[in-house]
Amino acid sequence: MTTTHVTCALRHSRASSDVRAKRGIQAIRIGAVALVFLAASGQAGAESRGFNPGTIATPPMDSAAKYIPYMQKWRGDNPALLARRWGRFEAMVKNNDLRRDKEKRAFLLAPREEFARTRDPARVYAHDWLGIGYGVTISGPHIVGRMTTEIDVKPGDKVLEVGTGSGYQSSILSYLTDKVYTIEIIPPLAKKTNSIYSRLSKGKHKEYGNIRRKAADGYYGWPEHAPFDKIIVTAGIDHLPQPLLKQLAVGGTMVIPVGPPGSQSLLKITKVRSESGKIRIRRHDIYASDPSRAGGRRKKKVSFVAFTKYSKPGSGKTVSRWGRRKKTN
Repeated sequence: MTTTHVTCALRHSRASSDVRAKRGIQAIRIGAVALVFLAASGQAGAESRGFNPGTIATPPMDSAAKYIPYMQKWRGDNPALLARRWGRFEAMVKNNDLRRDKEKRAFLLAPREEFARTRDPARVYAHDWLGIGYGVTISGPHIVGRMTTEIDVKPGDKVLEVGTGSGYQSSILSYLTDKVYTIEIIPPLAKKTNSIYSRLSKGKHKEYGNIRRKAADGYYGWPEHAPFDKIIVTAGIDHLPQPLLKQLAVGGTMVIPVGPPGSQSLLKITKVRSESGKIRIRRHDIYASDPSRAGGRRKKKVSFVAFTKYSKPGSGKTVSRWGRRKKTN
């Protein structure tokens, strides 16, 4: 090898080493954010983990005249926001988004204003989604209520939410079971939402201490805590993630928006065992036969933000999973 070749080889080696070092530093930074988040969430959850949400008194559900003063006296909630919450509650019941008393109770107890990230009180309980930064949203109350109702959470059920986002969906779930797990792929958002859970769980919302949370790619679920009785996915994708199907318990239910960008079907997935012992996956569009909608069986399309993945290991940047089914990253 000539001197020139040796020099070039050394430069290439040093350049490769520099690239590997930079990637290593990026991975460490992302890992550090996740570890800080996990440590904080573990500590916050431990403060009130095991709290039985069933011990929380059920507020009046028959009239605003009873509900608003009750919540104002008990928890000190803002009466104007309580009035907006009640108004949205009535609309959701009429629209068949809240059917059973347990989901109605959960909605009336959850303070959406703590998670909405908006300074405009008039928008907190509006029908539509709201932006919360980082390119993601808090879903509108109706779709949160409908998805929660469809999975029919029972006390003691182990429930996984993929896409923590604002934290509102898991706050609803925490009134139905004390075993809620939630995953957020964007570390800064996960950290911000974790701080909200921690603050509220130290005050008048002990139930939020039951929510176990982490920053990670939710596509792969949370294997160490599987199987899950219920899974709720709050991001759109064009296929059913196999890791999530695997972690869904036999007899369990998953709700997930599936389809192309801007036009997904909200599917209810049920995992059952046939008489022959084989595992079967059943799919049902939750809006396919909705008696509250004109036209009966017309299917409603929904639009969720994209289910994402890290663009490169350790980069911290995410890209859509639409059209990326064969890739495993």
